[in-house]
Amino acid sequence: MKKFLTILLVVAMVTTLMAGCSQKASDPSSPESPDSQGSTDKLKIGVLIYKFDDTYISTVRQALEAEAKGDAEVELLMNDGQGDQAKQNDQIEILIEKKVDALAVNIVDIGAAKSAIEKAEEAGIPVIFFNREPDTDVIKSYDKARFVGTKPEEAGIIQGEMMAEVWEEGKYDRNGDNVMQYVMLKGDADNPEAIARTEYSIKTLNEKGIETEELGLQIANWDNDKANQAMEAWLAKDGDKIEFVIANNDGMASGAISALQNAGYNTGDEEKYIPVFGVDATEEAINLIGKGHMTGTVKQDGEGMAKAVFALAKNAALGKDFLEETSYEYDETGVAVRIPYQAYK
Repeated sequence: MKKFLTILLVVAMVTTLMAGCSQKASDPSSPESPDSQGSTDKLKIGVLIYKFDDTYISTVRQALEAEAKGDAEVELLMNDGQGDQAKQNDQIEILIEKKVDALAVNIVDIGAAKSAIEKAEEAGIPVIFFNREPDTDVIKSYDKARFVGTKPEEAGIIQGEMMAEVWEEGKYDRNGDNVMQYVMLKGDADNPEAIARTEYSIKTLNEKGIETEELGLQIANWDNDKANQAMEAWLAKDGDKIEFVIANNDGMASGAISALQNAGYNTGDEEKYIPVFGVDATEEAINLIGKGHMTGTVKQDGEGMAKAVFALAKNAALGKDFLEETSYEYDETGVAVRIPYQAYK
């Protein structure tokens, strides 16, 4: 009897152990479960976004996710930096610890790119920066680093060309002095895109023989609310003098338009309209242009950028040349792929 009971006890223990193991293997919340971190045989690409709620960059993020959804070989590990470089630094370290096959970095602070590259190089992980461009020398410091983005001055040139066409219509010179009085909403003090868009929009106007006068320039950090506040202050001070509003992105242009509309401008009355120009061709900006509340923008192709980032990152993750079997080419730097801008009005 004792031997029989012992055998029954052993059988019961083995059965319980096997059931527990089976449950653990099928439980997606188990750390050992293949599904908890995605399929173990997929290429893992760590994607670091400077801020998920940025209007333009969210289009790039969504397009990246769409690319990965259509590719059974790749898994994206998405991270929101929330505009905080310290947070993004931690995310980079965590992704490196997870031994991702490649990193795609939309850096919060361009000045932190060198540190990010050093961490990636130490781990032997290729890295593709995109949208926010580090110095070329920084990218070249690591042979497995590349950049995908636009040519900074191109947006400013196109914006300037569009503004010149509108100015030549002759109806927005409010004081008749043949000088374009404008206010400028700048994205960031040190961002190459912001610097180039600011400089080349005005330079293009001047090269076309249009004299300009800056009534105000505000660094609004690409932010709708900060642009709105700046526009309200300008209207209170120089409301009868402002002839053009120039913004480095559509988010700031939208904020300016809200302030203009609260002051009675750009509501549909052609007699009380101040031209507003942005960059990105976001859905909101396209709607504003369609309604006649905004004048023009410069299309930054978020989907095109995402496709290039995904293609280069996947090749790098596979250990291939970044451009292998793609139609992309490097610019004169030898490390950057440029996505062209287009006028939208």
